[in-house]
Amino acid sequence: MTESPTALVVVDVQVGFDDSSWGRRNNFGCESNVELLIEAWRRARQPLVFVRHDSAEPGSPLARGTAGNAFKSCVTGDPDLLVSKAVHSAFYGVPDLHSWLQANAVQRVVICGIQTNMCCETTARMASDLGYTTTLALDATHAFDRIDTDGRLVTADELARMTATNLRGEFAEIQPSRALAERIGVSDR
Repeated sequence: MTESPTALVVVDVQVGFDDSSWGRRNNFGCESNVELLIEAWRRARQPLVFVRHDSAEPGSPLARGTAGNAFKSCVTGDPDLLVSKAVHSAFYGVPDLHSWLQANAVQRVVICGIQTNMCCETTARMASDLGYTTTLALDATHAFDRIDTDGRLVTADELARMTATNLRGEFAEIQPSRALAERIGVSDR
């Protein structure tokens, strides 16, 4: 019996997130782990989905047609599917990610990208709710510091830890990139 494919969904790994307006980030190994996953998925001939945030907000570093809208250098080659979105979830983009996954018999997704607690978490929650076996490659994501409702700093590391805590068990498995890369190379095709 052949296992169904596992899609790697690379969310919003774009140059515009290098803009200082976002604040202090965590996990400077994110990009190298994204690159590791992309290479592993290509070698295993598994589905590769790139998601690009085409912001409609005036002055956004991610606005369509700006240098910040481009993918970072770790996102290489052509994906099997390129999804353009203007909201948090990759499932509300064009073309329709859910329809494409269904048409390609994909039942499992691995999510990586930017920002851990925003688009990655939202996409993981939706993937789970749509019935996909979902994994977040936490070390292939990063977040930015934020200010909470009481005006206190919540660090990017704290936000990433809370995302992993919120998703683990209920919505997704949390796995390191190296283990995922090894598993896709061994267990799939």
